[in-house]
Amino acid sequence: MASVELKGVAKHYDKQRPVIHGADLAIRDGEFIVFVGPSGCGKSTLLRMIAGLEDISAGELYIGARLANDIAPARRGLAMVFQSYALYPHMTVFENMAFALRLAGIKGEQLEQAVGRAAAILQITDLLERRPKELSGGQRQRVAIGRAIVRQPGVFLFDEPLSNLDASLRVQMRVELSRLHRELKSTMIYVTHDQVEAMTLGERIVVLNAGGIEQVGTPHALYNAPTNLFVAGFLGAPKMNFIAGQLAGALDGTATVRLAGGALIEVACEAAQAALGAPVTLGIRAEHMVLQAGGANSIALEVRHAEYLGDQTIAYASLAGAPELLAIRQASDSAPLAPGSRIHAYLPPQRCHLFDAAGKAFLHPLTIEVGNQATVV
Repeated sequence: MASVELKGVAKHYDKQRPVIHGADLAIRDGEFIVFVGPSGCGKSTLLRMIAGLEDISAGELYIGARLANDIAPARRGLAMVFQSYALYPHMTVFENMAFALRLAGIKGEQLEQAVGRAAAILQITDLLERRPKELSGGQRQRVAIGRAIVRQPGVFLFDEPLSNLDASLRVQMRVELSRLHRELKSTMIYVTHDQVEAMTLGERIVVLNAGGIEQVGTPHALYNAPTNLFVAGFLGAPKMNFIAGQLAGALDGTATVRLAGGALIEVACEAAQAALGAPVTLGIRAEHMVLQAGGANSIALEVRHAEYLGDQTIAYASLAGAPELLAIRQASDSAPLAPGSRIHAYLPPQRCHLFDAAGKAFLHPLTIEVGNQATVV
Protein backbone atom coordinates (compact mmCIF):
# COMPACT_ATOMS: atom_id res chain seq x y z
CA MET A 1 0.00 0.00 0.00
CA ALA A 2 1.07 3.60 -0.52
CA SER A 3 -0.14 7.15 -0.09
CA VAL A 4 -0.30 9.58 -3.02
CA GLU A 5 0.23 13.33 -2.78
CA LEU A 6 -0.08 16.02 -5.44
CA LYS A 7 1.50 19.42 -4.83
CA GLY A 8 0.61 22.09 -7.37
CA VAL A 9 0.41 19.51 -10.16
CA ALA A 10 -0.36 21.04 -13.55
CA LYS A 11 -0.61 19.86 -17.14
CA HIS A 12 -0.56 21.88 -20.33
CA TYR A 13 0.04 20.89 -23.94
CA ASP A 14 0.72 24.40 -25.24
CA LYS A 15 0.71 27.96 -23.97
CA GLN A 16 -3.07 28.03 -23.71
CA ARG A 17 -4.98 27.49 -20.46
CA PRO A 18 -3.69 24.40 -18.65
CA VAL A 19 -5.68 21.16 -18.79
CA ILE A 20 -4.90 20.67 -15.08
CA HIS A 21 -3.92 23.70 -13.06
CA GLY A 22 -2.41 23.59 -9.61
CA ALA A 23 -3.96 20.42 -8.17
CA ASP A 24 -3.24 19.89 -4.47
CA LEU A 25 -4.44 16.61 -3.02
CA ALA A 26 -3.35 14.14 -0.34
CA ILE A 27 -4.64 10.56 -0.70
CA ARG A 28 -4.20 8.45 2.42
CA ASP A 29 -2.63 5.01 2.48
CA GLY A 30 -5.39 2.44 1.94
CA GLU A 31 -8.04 5.01 0.97
CA PHE A 32 -10.64 4.55 -1.77
CA ILE A 33 -10.94 7.95 -3.44
CA VAL A 34 -13.00 8.85 -6.51
CA PHE A 35 -12.36 11.54 -9.13
CA VAL A 36 -15.68 12.70 -10.57
CA GLY A 37 -16.73 15.47 -12.90
CA PRO A 38 -18.20 16.18 -16.34
CA SER A 39 -16.53 15.07 -19.56
CA GLY A 40 -13.40 17.09 -20.29
CA CYS A 41 -12.85 18.24 -16.71
CA GLY A 42 -9.38 16.57 -16.51
CA LYS A 43 -10.07 13.59 -14.23
CA SER A 44 -8.61 10.95 -16.59
CA THR A 45 -5.66 13.20 -17.40
CA LEU A 46 -4.93 13.55 -13.68
CA LEU A 47 -5.11 9.77 -13.26
CA ARG A 48 -2.75 9.22 -16.21
CA MET A 49 -0.28 11.70 -14.70
CA ILE A 50 -0.26 9.65 -11.49
CA ALA A 51 0.27 6.51 -13.59
CA GLY A 52 3.14 8.11 -15.51
CA LEU A 53 1.34 7.90 -18.87
CA GLU A 54 1.27 11.72 -19.08
CA ASP A 55 4.16 14.00 -18.21
CA ILE A 56 3.71 16.47 -15.35
CA SER A 57 4.18 20.03 -16.61
CA ALA A 58 4.56 21.57 -13.15
CA GLY A 59 4.32 20.57 -9.51
CA GLU A 60 5.32 17.44 -7.62
CA LEU A 61 3.84 13.95 -7.35
CA TYR A 62 4.72 11.73 -4.40
CA ILE A 63 3.90 8.02 -4.23
CA GLY A 64 4.70 6.84 -0.73
CA ALA A 65 7.61 9.01 0.32
CA ARG A 66 9.18 9.09 -3.17
CA LEU A 67 9.08 11.98 -5.60
CA ALA A 68 7.65 10.19 -8.65
CA ASN A 69 7.74 12.84 -11.39
CA ASP A 70 10.61 11.17 -13.24
CA ILE A 71 10.04 7.55 -12.20
CA ALA A 72 9.09 5.27 -15.11
CA PRO A 73 5.48 4.00 -15.02
CA ALA A 74 6.58 0.38 -14.57
CA ARG A 75 8.55 1.30 -11.44
CA ARG A 76 5.88 3.33 -9.63
CA GLY A 77 4.25 0.31 -7.98
CA LEU A 78 0.88 0.97 -9.62
CA ALA A 79 -1.62 -1.16 -11.52
CA MET A 80 -4.22 0.36 -13.85
CA VAL A 81 -7.59 -0.98 -14.97
CA PHE A 82 -8.95 0.70 -18.10
CA GLN A 83 -12.43 1.16 -19.54
CA SER A 84 -11.63 -1.43 -22.21
CA TYR A 85 -10.80 -4.87 -20.86
CA ALA A 86 -7.82 -5.28 -23.25
CA LEU A 87 -7.66 -9.05 -22.74
CA TYR A 88 -5.62 -11.22 -25.09
CA PRO A 89 -8.29 -13.21 -27.01
CA HIS A 90 -6.02 -16.20 -27.75
CA MET A 91 -5.08 -16.67 -24.08
CA THR A 92 -7.06 -18.31 -21.29
CA VAL A 93 -8.10 -16.38 -18.20
CA PHE A 94 -5.17 -17.89 -16.32
CA GLU A 95 -2.71 -16.86 -19.04
CA ASN A 96 -4.12 -13.33 -19.22
CA MET A 97 -3.74 -12.90 -15.47
CA ALA A 98 -0.27 -14.48 -15.43
CA PHE A 99 1.13 -12.51 -18.36
CA ALA A 100 2.62 -9.61 -16.40
CA LEU A 101 4.11 -11.99 -13.83
CA ARG A 102 5.81 -14.02 -16.56
CA LEU A 103 7.33 -10.83 -17.96
CA ALA A 104 8.67 -10.10 -14.46
CA GLY A 105 10.35 -13.51 -14.38
CA ILE A 106 7.95 -15.14 -11.95
CA LYS A 107 7.09 -18.74 -12.73
CA GLY A 108 6.22 -22.12 -11.30
CA GLU A 109 4.40 -22.49 -8.01
CA GLN A 110 4.81 -18.80 -7.11
CA LEU A 111 2.99 -17.76 -10.30
CA GLU A 112 0.21 -20.30 -9.84
CA GLN A 113 -0.34 -19.22 -6.24
CA ALA A 114 -0.51 -15.54 -7.18
CA VAL A 115 -3.07 -16.16 -9.94
CA GLY A 116 -5.05 -18.59 -7.78
CA ARG A 117 -5.21 -16.12 -4.90
CA ALA A 118 -6.46 -13.30 -7.17
CA ALA A 119 -8.99 -15.61 -8.84
CA ALA A 120 -10.35 -16.67 -5.45
CA ILE A 121 -10.75 -13.06 -4.32
CA LEU A 122 -12.67 -12.25 -7.52
CA GLN A 123 -14.63 -15.52 -7.48
CA ILE A 124 -13.49 -16.56 -10.97
CA THR A 125 -11.53 -19.72 -10.09
CA ASP A 126 -13.86 -21.84 -12.25
CA LEU A 127 -13.19 -19.58 -15.27
CA LEU A 128 -9.40 -19.91 -15.41
CA GLU A 129 -9.40 -22.26 -18.43
CA ARG A 130 -11.86 -20.22 -20.49
CA ARG A 131 -10.99 -17.67 -23.16
CA PRO A 132 -12.37 -14.09 -23.18
CA LYS A 133 -14.96 -14.82 -25.88
CA GLU A 134 -16.57 -17.34 -23.52
CA LEU A 135 -17.05 -14.74 -20.74
CA SER A 136 -19.76 -12.20 -19.99
CA GLY A 137 -18.93 -8.50 -19.70
CA GLY A 138 -18.84 -8.66 -15.91
CA GLN A 139 -16.57 -11.71 -15.96
CA ARG A 140 -14.18 -10.00 -18.39
CA GLN A 141 -14.01 -6.99 -16.11
CA ARG A 142 -13.15 -9.25 -13.19
CA VAL A 143 -10.32 -10.77 -15.22
CA ALA A 144 -9.00 -7.28 -16.05
CA ILE A 145 -9.05 -6.42 -12.34
CA GLY A 146 -7.43 -9.77 -11.52
CA ARG A 147 -4.59 -9.00 -13.90
CA ALA A 148 -3.92 -5.91 -11.75
CA ILE A 149 -4.29 -7.73 -8.42
CA VAL A 150 -1.66 -10.39 -9.16
CA ARG A 151 1.00 -7.69 -9.35
CA GLN A 152 0.26 -6.69 -5.73
CA PRO A 153 0.62 -2.96 -6.46
CA GLY A 154 0.78 -0.22 -3.86
CA VAL A 155 -1.95 1.74 -5.66
CA PHE A 156 -4.79 0.65 -7.95
CA LEU A 157 -5.92 3.09 -10.65
CA PHE A 158 -9.37 2.60 -12.23
CA ASP A 159 -10.30 4.64 -15.32
CA GLU A 160 -14.10 4.32 -15.76
CA PRO A 161 -13.93 0.51 -15.59
CA LEU A 162 -17.70 -0.06 -15.45
CA SER A 163 -18.89 2.20 -18.26
CA ASN A 164 -19.12 -0.67 -20.78
CA LEU A 165 -21.44 -2.72 -18.54
CA ASP A 166 -25.23 -2.62 -18.42
CA ALA A 167 -27.03 -1.10 -15.44
CA SER A 168 -27.54 -4.30 -13.43
CA LEU A 169 -23.92 -5.39 -13.90
CA ARG A 170 -22.67 -1.97 -12.82
CA VAL A 171 -24.56 -2.34 -9.54
CA GLN A 172 -23.09 -5.80 -9.02
CA MET A 173 -19.56 -4.67 -9.83
CA ARG A 174 -19.83 -1.70 -7.46
CA VAL A 175 -20.54 -4.16 -4.66
CA GLU A 176 -17.62 -6.32 -5.80
CA LEU A 177 -15.20 -3.38 -5.91
CA SER A 178 -16.20 -2.27 -2.40
CA ARG A 179 -15.66 -5.80 -1.13
CA LEU A 180 -12.34 -5.99 -2.95
CA HIS A 181 -11.14 -2.80 -1.26
CA ARG A 182 -12.11 -4.08 2.18
CA GLU A 183 -10.22 -7.35 1.57
CA LEU A 184 -7.08 -5.92 -0.05
CA LYS A 185 -6.94 -2.71 2.04
CA SER A 186 -5.08 -1.11 -0.88
CA THR A 187 -5.07 2.51 -2.00
CA MET A 188 -7.55 2.87 -4.86
CA ILE A 189 -8.09 5.86 -7.13
CA TYR A 190 -11.20 5.60 -9.26
CA VAL A 191 -12.27 7.87 -12.14
CA THR A 192 -15.90 8.16 -13.21
CA HIS A 193 -18.40 10.64 -14.63
CA ASP A 194 -21.22 8.73 -12.90
CA GLN A 195 -22.17 10.43 -9.64
CA VAL A 196 -23.87 7.24 -8.37
CA GLU A 197 -20.58 5.35 -8.65
CA ALA A 198 -18.80 8.22 -6.92
CA MET A 199 -21.29 8.40 -4.03
CA THR A 200 -21.46 4.64 -3.46
CA LEU A 201 -17.77 3.75 -3.85
CA GLY A 202 -15.70 6.64 -2.55
CA GLU A 203 -14.59 7.11 1.03
CA ARG A 204 -13.84 10.61 -0.25
CA ILE A 205 -14.76 12.25 -3.53
CA VAL A 206 -12.74 14.77 -5.54
CA VAL A 207 -15.06 16.92 -7.68
CA LEU A 208 -13.25 18.37 -10.70
CA ASN A 209 -14.37 21.04 -13.13
CA ALA A 210 -12.45 22.66 -15.99
CA GLY A 211 -9.12 21.30 -14.80
CA GLY A 212 -9.46 22.38 -11.18
CA ILE A 213 -10.54 20.74 -7.93
CA GLU A 214 -13.81 22.24 -6.73
CA GLN A 215 -14.21 20.32 -3.46
CA VAL A 216 -12.88 17.25 -1.65
CA GLY A 217 -14.84 15.43 1.02
CA THR A 218 -16.92 12.46 2.04
CA PRO A 219 -20.05 11.71 -0.02
CA HIS A 220 -22.16 12.92 2.93
CA ALA A 221 -20.24 16.19 3.16
CA LEU A 222 -20.41 16.97 -0.54
CA TYR A 223 -24.11 16.20 -0.80
CA ASN A 224 -25.18 18.08 2.32
CA ALA A 225 -22.63 20.90 2.43
CA PRO A 226 -21.46 21.80 -1.10
CA THR A 227 -19.03 24.70 -1.16
CA ASN A 228 -20.29 26.18 -4.43
CA LEU A 229 -23.03 26.10 -7.05
CA PHE A 230 -21.17 23.68 -9.29
CA VAL A 231 -20.81 20.96 -6.65
CA ALA A 232 -24.39 21.53 -5.45
CA GLY A 233 -25.75 21.12 -8.97
CA PHE A 234 -23.49 18.26 -10.04
CA LEU A 235 -24.21 15.82 -7.21
CA GLY A 236 -27.76 14.61 -6.77
CA ALA A 237 -30.51 13.28 -9.02
CA PRO A 238 -32.52 15.28 -9.67
CA LYS A 239 -30.06 18.10 -9.19
CA MET A 240 -30.51 20.70 -6.46
CA ASN A 241 -33.21 23.30 -7.19
CA PHE A 242 -31.84 26.82 -7.69
CA ILE A 243 -33.92 30.00 -7.33
CA ALA A 244 -32.55 33.49 -7.94
CA GLY A 245 -33.20 36.18 -5.35
CA GLN A 246 -31.84 39.09 -3.33
CA LEU A 247 -30.60 39.23 0.23
CA ALA A 248 -33.35 41.03 2.16
CA GLY A 249 -32.09 40.64 5.69
CA ALA A 250 -29.38 39.10 7.84
CA LEU A 251 -29.33 38.22 11.53
CA ASP A 252 -26.94 36.03 13.48
CA GLY A 253 -27.18 32.61 11.80
CA THR A 254 -30.15 33.51 9.58
CA ALA A 255 -30.55 35.23 6.22
CA THR A 256 -33.79 36.35 4.58
CA VAL A 257 -34.02 36.04 0.81
CA ARG A 258 -36.57 37.69 -1.47
CA LEU A 259 -37.14 35.30 -4.36
CA ALA A 260 -37.90 36.27 -7.95
CA GLY A 261 -41.63 35.75 -7.35
CA GLY A 262 -41.61 37.99 -4.24
CA ALA A 263 -41.72 35.34 -1.52
CA LEU A 264 -39.55 35.90 1.57
CA ILE A 265 -37.62 32.80 2.65
CA GLU A 266 -35.49 32.40 5.76
CA VAL A 267 -32.26 30.41 5.36
CA ALA A 268 -30.13 29.11 8.22
CA CYS A 269 -26.64 30.31 7.27
CA GLU A 270 -23.97 32.84 8.12
CA ALA A 271 -24.61 35.93 5.97
CA ALA A 272 -22.94 38.63 8.04
CA GLN A 273 -20.52 39.74 5.31
CA ALA A 274 -23.09 40.00 2.51
CA ALA A 275 -24.61 43.36 1.55
CA LEU A 276 -28.37 43.76 1.69
CA GLY A 277 -29.84 43.74 -1.80
CA ALA A 278 -26.99 41.61 -3.16
CA PRO A 279 -27.98 38.96 -5.72
CA VAL A 280 -27.99 35.45 -4.27
CA THR A 281 -29.11 31.98 -5.28
CA LEU A 282 -31.18 29.82 -2.96
CA GLY A 283 -30.72 26.08 -3.32
CA ILE A 284 -32.83 23.24 -1.95
CA ARG A 285 -32.96 19.55 -2.84
CA ALA A 286 -36.10 17.87 -4.15
CA GLU A 287 -36.52 15.63 -1.10
CA HIS A 288 -36.42 18.61 1.27
CA MET A 289 -39.39 20.49 -0.25
CA VAL A 290 -42.44 19.81 1.92
CA LEU A 291 -45.96 20.05 0.50
CA GLN A 292 -48.36 21.98 2.73
CA ALA A 293 -51.27 24.41 2.58
CA GLY A 294 -49.11 27.53 2.60
CA GLY A 295 -47.79 29.79 5.34
CA ALA A 296 -44.38 31.17 6.23
CA ASN A 297 -41.31 30.09 4.29
CA SER A 298 -43.39 28.56 1.51
CA ILE A 299 -43.72 29.20 -2.21
CA ALA A 300 -46.67 28.82 -4.58
CA LEU A 301 -46.08 26.46 -7.51
CA GLU A 302 -47.90 25.00 -10.49
CA VAL A 303 -47.16 21.37 -11.40
CA ARG A 304 -46.07 20.93 -15.00
CA HIS A 305 -44.96 17.29 -15.17
CA ALA A 306 -44.65 14.20 -12.95
CA GLU A 307 -42.49 11.09 -13.31
CA TYR A 308 -43.55 7.90 -11.51
CA LEU A 309 -40.45 5.83 -10.66
CA GLY A 310 -41.99 3.05 -8.57
CA ASP A 311 -40.41 3.85 -5.20
CA GLN A 312 -40.95 7.58 -5.66
CA THR A 313 -42.51 10.24 -7.86
CA ILE A 314 -40.63 13.32 -9.07
CA ALA A 315 -42.91 16.28 -9.78
CA TYR A 316 -41.66 19.31 -11.71
CA ALA A 317 -43.34 22.62 -10.96
CA SER A 318 -42.98 26.24 -12.03
CA LEU A 319 -42.49 29.23 -9.76
CA ALA A 320 -43.62 32.66 -10.94
CA GLY A 321 -40.58 34.66 -12.05
CA ALA A 322 -38.22 31.65 -12.09
CA PRO A 323 -37.07 30.32 -15.50
CA GLU A 324 -36.38 26.72 -14.42
CA LEU A 325 -38.79 24.09 -13.15
CA LEU A 326 -38.32 22.96 -9.55
CA ALA A 327 -38.20 19.25 -8.66
CA ILE A 328 -40.17 17.82 -5.72
CA ARG A 329 -39.64 14.23 -4.59
CA GLN A 330 -42.69 12.40 -3.27
CA ALA A 331 -42.83 9.05 -1.48
CA SER A 332 -44.38 6.16 -3.41
CA ASP A 333 -47.44 6.09 -1.13
CA SER A 334 -48.23 9.80 -1.69
CA ALA A 335 -51.04 10.86 -3.99
CA PRO A 336 -49.36 11.81 -7.29
CA LEU A 337 -49.45 15.46 -8.29
CA ALA A 338 -51.34 15.99 -11.54
CA PRO A 339 -50.07 18.48 -14.14
CA GLY A 340 -51.88 21.79 -13.68
CA SER A 341 -52.22 21.37 -9.91
CA ARG A 342 -51.50 24.43 -7.81
CA ILE A 343 -49.52 23.62 -4.66
CA HIS A 344 -47.46 25.21 -1.90
CA ALA A 345 -44.07 23.92 -0.81
CA TYR A 346 -42.46 24.70 2.54
CA LEU A 347 -38.68 25.30 2.43
CA PRO A 348 -37.15 24.31 5.81
CA PRO A 349 -34.51 26.94 6.76
CA GLN A 350 -32.03 24.25 7.88
CA ARG A 351 -32.34 22.52 4.49
CA CYS A 352 -31.85 25.61 2.33
CA HIS A 353 -28.46 26.62 0.93
CA LEU A 354 -27.40 30.09 -0.11
CA PHE A 355 -24.81 31.07 -2.72
CA ASP A 356 -23.42 34.51 -3.54
CA ALA A 357 -23.12 36.08 -7.00
CA ALA A 358 -19.80 34.27 -7.59
CA GLY A 359 -21.39 30.90 -6.74
CA LYS A 360 -19.69 30.45 -3.37
CA ALA A 361 -21.79 28.96 -0.57
CA PHE A 362 -22.56 30.91 2.58
CA LEU A 363 -21.44 29.02 5.68
CA HIS A 364 -24.19 26.48 6.38
CA PRO A 365 -25.11 25.22 9.88
CA LEU A 366 -24.25 21.64 8.84
CA THR A 367 -20.77 22.72 7.87
CA ILE A 368 -17.56 23.69 9.59
CA GLU A 369 -14.57 24.89 7.63
CA VAL A 370 -11.49 22.67 7.75
CA GLY A 371 -8.88 24.23 5.47
CA ASN A 372 -10.46 24.38 2.04
CA GLN A 373 -12.65 21.32 2.66
CA ALA A 374 -16.16 20.94 4.03
CA THR A 375 -16.96 18.41 6.71
CA VAL A 376 -20.51 17.63 7.80
CA VAL A 377 -20.99 17.43 11.57
